Amino acid sequence: MTEITNLSSDLVELILSLLPIPTLIRVSTVCKLWHSIISSPSFSTLSNHSNRPWFFLHGIHNISSKNNQTFAFDPSSNTWFLLPTPQHHHRHQPNTSFIGTNSFFFITAPNFLYTPILHPSWHLTPPLHFPRINPLLGVFHDAKGSNFSHPKFIVVGGVKFIGNLVDIEDRLDVEIYDPLLGNWDLGPPLPPDFRSGNSSSSLSSALFKGKFYVFGIYSCFVSSFDLHHRVWSEVHTLRPHGAVFSFLVACKEMLVLAGVCNFPHGSSSFVLWKVDERTTRFSQIDVMPHDLLCSLFDGDEDDKFASLKCVGLGDLIYVYNENYHRMYPACVCEINGESGRCVWRKVPPLPSLMNRFHKVVSFCSTVSLHSILRELQGPAL
Repeated sequence: MTEITNLSSDLVELILSLLPIPTLIRVSTVCKLWHSIISSPSFSTLSNHSNRPWFFLHGIHNISSKNNQTFAFDPSSNTWFLLPTPQHHHRHQPNTSFIGTNSFFFITAPNFLYTPILHPSWHLTPPLHFPRINPLLGVFHDAKGSNFSHPKFIVVGGVKFIGNLVDIEDRLDVEIYDPLLGNWDLGPPLPPDFRSGNSSSSLSSALFKGKFYVFGIYSCFVSSFDLHHRVWSEVHTLRPHGAVFSFLVACKEMLVLAGVCNFPHGSSSFVLWKVDERTTRFSQIDVMPHDLLCSLFDGDEDDKFASLKCVGLGDLIYVYNENYHRMYPACVCEINGESGRCVWRKVPPLPSLMNRFHKVVSFCSTVSLHSILRELQGPAL
């Protein structure tokens, strides 16, 4: 009988690549060979973790930041993890300015700060030209660079923040930050069509093929900002028949519109549509199973769907209820990029040690195994 120690390192690497990240962390401590395999740069390209992003929920407590908590759901192991909570020591920042997106947390006003998610360490940038709360925020890499090149941040829209006052009328320029250069570049503001709702409470965003898409959750206006040429596209309307509200999500192979749709016979469903980024035409992909949709709610209130939120990345789309009284139930849909086939399932409940929150921030992010391994001596997962 062949023992695992007799297998070639290539075969061992292939076997290990099928394991979820939490298991890989434990396996990396078994022996020096396995640790070297898992730590090698080639291992990241072999594994499928980038297509299975984690789902993050950061709970904010308005009275005491000590009660804030960050949870992460790993779809491969079907497990929730409690992460270190990013505490900052700068003067009080409004909770509305706290944002999370691909691998980072941000605070946008009155100072702009950012920190990696898994190993919080706040970095203060030079001030924004236009300090703001509730903006859209994206993390991107130059098209000619790889995923291992340094990230840049784009800040779009939001409400102007001056002292403790806000200005809801001002259209704010796009601002792009390069951590290596340490400065903010300005770009043209959101098109005037978005004037009535230019904050993250009424907009969703998606980074796709070198463009930052902005979509009106209720207005259904859509426009994209070219990250290379720094210009906005023409504004289009992306409203499927019967759509009540929807979110734009960038999956690995396509743009996806996901939202609640009322059908003529009176029922409501959560529907996914594929969007052609060149023509903005759309076609239905799938409908969430009715029993799964019902599991996200307690009763039949008229406005129950208003608390539904949706985020996604890679091959996964997460839908959850942000109502605390339901303990944030969620489900996930995995889309096969080649066949378009969708597989839905319920996400396990959050850990029972969860505090009560006044607000939750949700997003998807890929998780770097190497960044975890480099900091294993710290309080990672």
